[in-house]
Amino acid sequence: MPITSFAEFAQRADYSLLDGLKADPQASGDGRDHQPRQVFSGHYVPVTPTPLPAPEFVAHSSALFQELGLGEALAHDESFLRLFSGDISVATGSMRPYGWATGYALSIYGSEYIQQCPFGTGNGYGDGRAISVFEGLFNGRRWELQLKGGGPTPYCRGADGRAVLRSSVREFLAQEFMHALGVPTSRSLTLYVSGAETVRRPWYAPGSQSFDPDILVNNPAAITTRGAPSFLRVGQLELFARRVRRQAHPEALNELRMIVAHLIERNYRQEIDPALPFSEQVVQLAGMFRARLIGLVANWMRVGYCQGNFNSDNCAAGGYTLDYGPFGFCELFDPRFQPWTGGGEHFSFFNQPQAAEANYQMFWAALRPLLAGNNEALARLDQIREGFAAAMQQELEAMWASKLGLASYNANLVNELLELMLKSQADYTIFFRRLSEIPATIAEQLSALKLSFYEPSSEVLDRQWSGWLQRWRALIGDLQATSAAMQRVNPAVTWREWLIAPAYEQAARGDYTLILELQELFSHPYRSPAAGLASNYDRLRPREFFNAGGVSHYSCSS
Repeated sequence: MPITSFAEFAQRADYSLLDGLKADPQASGDGRDHQPRQVFSGHYVPVTPTPLPAPEFVAHSSALFQELGLGEALAHDESFLRLFSGDISVATGSMRPYGWATGYALSIYGSEYIQQCPFGTGNGYGDGRAISVFEGLFNGRRWELQLKGGGPTPYCRGADGRAVLRSSVREFLAQEFMHALGVPTSRSLTLYVSGAETVRRPWYAPGSQSFDPDILVNNPAAITTRGAPSFLRVGQLELFARRVRRQAHPEALNELRMIVAHLIERNYRQEIDPALPFSEQVVQLAGMFRARLIGLVANWMRVGYCQGNFNSDNCAAGGYTLDYGPFGFCELFDPRFQPWTGGGEHFSFFNQPQAAEANYQMFWAALRPLLAGNNEALARLDQIREGFAAAMQQELEAMWASKLGLASYNANLVNELLELMLKSQADYTIFFRRLSEIPATIAEQLSALKLSFYEPSSEVLDRQWSGWLQRWRALIGDLQATSAAMQRVNPAVTWREWLIAPAYEQAARGDYTLILELQELFSHPYRSPAAGLASNYDRLRPREFFNAGGVSHYSCSS
């Protein structure tokens, strides 16, 4: 039977993180810890979220509610609404009357940084606007539920800890879209907006082509709740490993061991036998995380997703997509696609495998202190690290083969295809979907592919495309079976920022119609949309949205 009351929901509480790890010894006992400060030890800081004044329901994920066994009406339950709009005073039963925030280290593309820390020490990095408020068991699975925009924590670096409705709508929709695409991800539970509080943030003027935001705008404050088996990040392991290296305090090595053991318990216990020696569990963890991270990035490439800011602190140690801030989906095919103005080519679309390897390097380095003196285990750990690039290449080759319906990877065919897509200025999603349809003749197929081109083709390009199509069709098997297989990996719709912007703009005026429409569209991304929706969502980006601030590029003003 579905959970229909808040009291039933509260009975699912089970706080493995709070029970199994160490609180910051300098934290307040009641969670009223909202001022920026250094955190020197412990795995978490108890923090009470700051409630949204006059919270209003915007949306919830029916798919996640069903997975958790929650009744649909619970999203409108007063206590449920209050909890997930930041009012933890409704905690009852075995629930804790406070949430928690965690610290982590910052590494950008494999280089350690501390200078962005307001204290210049690295002890100020962590969850600045994210506060977990519940951990429990639902249908035999453990979930942690975390508010995004729940107010300041000790890691807020002087900011208000709030999130605006714009970024909250984007994260809410994106997480469930990625899940429907079959890409491992954190999930969206609920989205609430304040009817009384606004937040002033830099953004883009209407029609602006500025690279950076050029105006300040007031946007309603909002809280979206995301769920995951855990929110442990590579950067968290790094933080404790750094403390071990510099002998920050006597418990540093034990705290590193505790958080790695907790990671195994939360995210890898089904695969790793608890009876094994801990050193063996650590080595197995390294191999399993490598496989998950590689598979994740290959999936990102498959569906056209670009993380934009793939630092180690935005890299979930459980191997799924985390942190939907400066992300985007590639429309006009460009290997250097990067939607975030604060990013760079190192985090661009086709550079994500290298960015992942840089993050894995930090993960590997964080595990090494736990194996000190065990030369055999260290050698195996190092071997796993050294095999990252080859394993990634193998996974990417399998991904490209699946997108093209091939039994095996053909480097020449794929490389020639990517060059032709660049020459033709092809839309990434529309191109592969039209390719997947495989009509009877090459002429029909070329005509269909041209619907994905942003520029008219030429006779020279037409001949090149016809030649490529001939070589490709000679390698695939049964056309009907191949078409069906390709349509299972090449989505029919994608995230197009110029179609998301109207949804959050209307939501700011109290109209959530487009959010609901996008939820429905994104819940079946491999299904060709009905004609009425296709005319809007299955089309090339209009010219006015090229180089448009807030659409073709945007800052992380969340």
